Amino acid sequence: MIVTVTLNAALDDTYEVADARFGEVNRVAAVYRRPGGKGVNVARVLHGLGHEVVATGLAGGAAGRQIVEGLASFGVPASFSPVAAESRRTVTVVGRDATTSGGDATMFCEPGPTVTVPEWNTFVGRYEALTRDAAVVVLSGSLPPGVPPDAYAALTRLAPGPVVLDADGEALRLGAAGRPDVVKPNAGELARASGTGDTAAGIRALRAAGAGAVVVSLGPDGVLAGTPDGVLRAALDRPVPGNPTGAGDALVAALAAGLAGGLPWPERLRRAVALAACAVRSPVAGEIDAGRLPALLSRVTLRTEEDHAARAHD
Repeated sequence: MIVTVTLNAALDDTYEVADARFGEVNRVAAVYRRPGGKGVNVARVLHGLGHEVVATGLAGGAAGRQIVEGLASFGVPASFSPVAAESRRTVTVVGRDATTSGGDATMFCEPGPTVTVPEWNTFVGRYEALTRDAAVVVLSGSLPPGVPPDAYAALTRLAPGPVVLDADGEALRLGAAGRPDVVKPNAGELARASGTGDTAAGIRALRAAGAGAVVVSLGPDGVLAGTPDGVLRAALDRPVPGNPTGAGDALVAALAAGLAGGLPWPERLRRAVALAACAVRSPVAGEIDAGRLPALLSRVTLRTEEDHAARAHD
């Protein structure tokens, strides 16, 4: 079983707009409302692939109820810890033709509910019970107000098995000290956590800080990974157009599944890149068409890069 943790779960609205313009009236062509937050998206992708998964985290108010009810409607097992404050909402605006011709996605993310100390302690107790038999734990997304800034490090240390961490800023920087098995930043998140815009140097910094492996998502350029097997780069032969907002979460889902299944790093990364590309073809985060995977997997190229300093952490 894989347990995903979303401390700042959200009710996600995705708007398809032909040509969005600030300061003007924009007509929405289609609306998708789903339970969201990075760990929730990971759980939905894993469930869609047939993996046993449980989604947990914090949820409150009417939005929180809709998150939990939404997961139930998709058949995703969930055990969220309640908070008194209202869970956040996010809005993503994508081009109406993004799935065929590409285009940018713009997100508006609320900060999330303020969590009290008793609420946090209650969640930690629930987390310990849920992860007792977990093959892998996934810690994803931002921390809502009131949650300790080193929460991910603490949760990693409490997990009895491997942990995959996907976070940003201080949550990522402090979380690496908990020694998660895999950390998955994008290029911007890596730069903010490591203090350098050099990807290879950033990977070395996070591994030195405690991460067992660092997989950096580079958008259409695939991933660069510093692993115990060396520094590996994986990418599609050519990018796929679509909505990129769920690609990182799908990539994390593949990394967690590969870790749970004991796949070697090259195969793990090939599957991660293919699944991320599959997610780009979906109009909303957290959903994939698994039938596309074999064709996408055949298009992934992988090579080893020499970076002895990045491997010195081992």
